[in-house]
Amino acid sequence: MSADPLGIGLIGCGKISETYVATLAGSDEVRILRCADLDIERAQVVALAAGATPSTTAEMLADDRIGLVLNLTPPAEHADVALAALGAGKHVYGEKPLAASRVEARRVLDEAIPRGLVVGCAPDTFLGPSWQRARELIDSGALGTPVAARGTMLGPGPESWHPDPAFFYRAGGGPLLDMGPYYLTALVSLLGPVARVSAGARRTFEVRRVTGGPKIGDTLPVEVPTHVAAVLEHESGAITTLVTSFDCWDDVHSVELWGTDGTLLLPDPNGYEGVVRRRGRELNGKWETSGLEHESYRRGLGVVETARAIRLGDAPRASGALAFHVLDVLLSILEAAQTASVVDVASRCERPTPLTTPAAVA
Repeated sequence: MSADPLGIGLIGCGKISETYVATLAGSDEVRILRCADLDIERAQVVALAAGATPSTTAEMLADDRIGLVLNLTPPAEHADVALAALGAGKHVYGEKPLAASRVEARRVLDEAIPRGLVVGCAPDTFLGPSWQRARELIDSGALGTPVAARGTMLGPGPESWHPDPAFFYRAGGGPLLDMGPYYLTALVSLLGPVARVSAGARRTFEVRRVTGGPKIGDTLPVEVPTHVAAVLEHESGAITTLVTSFDCWDDVHSVELWGTDGTLLLPDPNGYEGVVRRRGRELNGKWETSGLEHESYRRGLGVVETARAIRLGDAPRASGALAFHVLDVLLSILEAAQTASVVDVASRCERPTPLTTPAAVA
């Protein structure tokens, strides 16, 4: 096993790339070598920050030093970029979702398997200390048998802060596909895969107006549901209620989990901040708080964990199989809402193995 860092080629130099670059720069296990984007100037800026070379995608895929392509392109491009990277013999780690459709996502996984290549996918926030502590409590039996969970993501939409929010309201966007992966990935890691879903959804406004940033005043046609409420039946028997919305003025981002012997209050799964609060039989109605802030946890740690899995010949925790199941569930929710029916989820995945110490990903 080589001690050299795994060479990374970054494709897609939008805003999220800044966080990935900052995270990966602090790791001895990976090194960004090339950065590519259709906007050459943007690729140059990100490459400078990463200590890398601005590049075309073709140059990147032909570079034998690069072992993994970090795919940070818009969702509609995820599958094409991933397939090109796999075709060039590179492992892939992508931003969520894995692809825009089940067919495209399946093609990505099917392309990787015979080549012996690894597919990893965001979100990786479930690797953070709060969620790993929750996993520890569930696996130890501290909550008894998990009964139900609630995931809530309510807000007024991204048009007040995002520099280019139009894609949030196009096909493949909306609060469920944009924010749902954080909640659902975390809940699958705790409660296991989802067997069936039912849902309701609405598109509250036909047009939205940008209220901040460089495109202030622009109008945004709304093509997707902007408020979705779903009931998810996990294979384990636990039942999750998931609500995602861009139509609420209050910001609510939280998860609550109930077991036969206790309750967990968990923070926003779209990040690593926050603590775990637990109330159980032995606590006599009082809340126990675990302070689990850890400054080394940042978005992009899934890339480091994937690189480590590649070295060890293991499957990454933030795996393509997990991401495929999450996408399958989210699309099933939209189908259930559209048809007013209960939809069986065809895919399954294993719960990711827990982390034993922060150092496992830090």
